[in-house]
Amino acid sequence: MSDQSAFDTDVWTLTRFVIETGRQAKGATGELTQLINAMLTAIKAISSAVRKAGLAHLQGIAGSVNVTGDDVKKLDVLSNDLVINMLRASYSTCCMVSEENKDLIVTPKDKRGKYVVCFDPLDGSSNIDCLASIGTIFAIYKRAVGEFILTERNVRIKPKGKIYSLNEGYAKYFHPSINEYLKHKKYPEDGSSPYGARYVGSMVSDVHRTIAYGGIFMYPANEKSPKGKLRLLYECNPIAFLIEQAGGLATTGTQRVLDVQPEALHQRVPFVVGSPDDVNEYLSFVQKYS
Repeated sequence: MSDQSAFDTDVWTLTRFVIETGRQAKGATGELTQLINAMLTAIKAISSAVRKAGLAHLQGIAGSVNVTGDDVKKLDVLSNDLVINMLRASYSTCCMVSEENKDLIVTPKDKRGKYVVCFDPLDGSSNIDCLASIGTIFAIYKRAVGEFILTERNVRIKPKGKIYSLNEGYAKYFHPSINEYLKHKKYPEDGSSPYGARYVGSMVSDVHRTIAYGGIFMYPANEKSPKGKLRLLYECNPIAFLIEQAGGLATTGTQRVLDVQPEALHQRVPFVVGSPDDVNEYLSFVQKYS
């Protein structure tokens, strides 16, 4: 066998996948393909900027706070501008919602399309200095329909995992049902092994691990954040959609995340996602106290 046989010469990049599946879709106009490719270009540019951040002094605090109360990093500003400009130039959006902008971003009439894009340009940016993983989260909606667009396939989450993930530093402020659930994971009474604890603090990383290995990721409401902390439109909804497509569950504790009717651009909700057995077990503790 020659050395050349070890190389794949028929490489499926994400761009190729989007183009191929777009051509197969009945009635496709190519507009969604334009949008996704524009988003991919922005993400590649963000990735390059993040890798060079140490040399370019981009990771310092920009001296302001975003609308949701998080410190704005220079990389946040750069990433936000990249996404907005690339999406505007794709001629496929009518408006955008960004974590970094208080108001709706309306696309100029001469560049307007039929999609609404909601995004967090650089989730987990506060972790850059410690080299933790960061990422971009985005959701695509069709104007006047509110429909999520499927961009992943054949990814399945385990029915049950062995990992729980949340910031236990807030345990003092948790509802008793959550603390009882955590006690059950640490001190199981049925003879099973305790769950492992993993928490990065970048939801992109924590959810990616949850999809890969199974288990549960939680950012529930607490006394300090009675409505939760994560934002519905550009953090919870896109992740909930991916989790459900993979066979998992996403809940606020009282209802399916994707059933929540948005009331504000930066609305927060409690957020629990993961393997169906794990999420249902969590809900059984919530119901016990309801």
